[in-house]
Amino acid sequence: MNRRSFLFCLGAMSACAMFNRPALAAGNSILVTYFSATGTTKAVAEAMARTFGADLYAITPEKAYTNADLDWHDKTSRSSIEMADGKSRPKLAGPLPDMGKYGTVFIGYPIWWGIAPRIVQTFVEQCDFKGKKVIPFCTSGSSPFAGSADLLSAAASGAEWLPGKRLDSRAGSEELAAWAKELGVK
Repeated sequence: MNRRSFLFCLGAMSACAMFNRPALAAGNSILVTYFSATGTTKAVAEAMARTFGADLYAITPEKAYTNADLDWHDKTSRSSIEMADGKSRPKLAGPLPDMGKYGTVFIGYPIWWGIAPRIVQTFVEQCDFKGKKVIPFCTSGSSPFAGSADLLSAAASGAEWLPGKRLDSRAGSEELAAWAKELGVK
């Protein structure tokens, strides 16, 4: 076989190998999204992103919450008013992530009145989760995870929702990796 024939065969074999191997297409990456009013959920989300080698996206309201806004004892506080109104959808700041890049999306939030804050509902309703695995997680001092993600899953049609979990603010990489393995993620 001459050199020219050899190079032709080598190129043909490379092309065949390229078309026969599994693609590492867009959509196989992990995104950890979160809303955090006090920094607790942010700390957990950052630990998850480090543990999973994932991208991180902060769900940020157009108008930041003040301490007075978060006073759940005050029925006239912003958070109390938003949570009392099932149709409330606080506006988001900045652009949404490119969801086409991800196959698995974690959504983190604190528990407010037994559910995810309305700003998280805004985020879920504005993103396309079709064909993605979505895994909610929450942080709370005492409230259970329970049905906190029910409204979110109803708003994200076409997604496969996996069981969520309440995580302690001190959740470490071993605990997070074990949970991901239990879910079949990564």
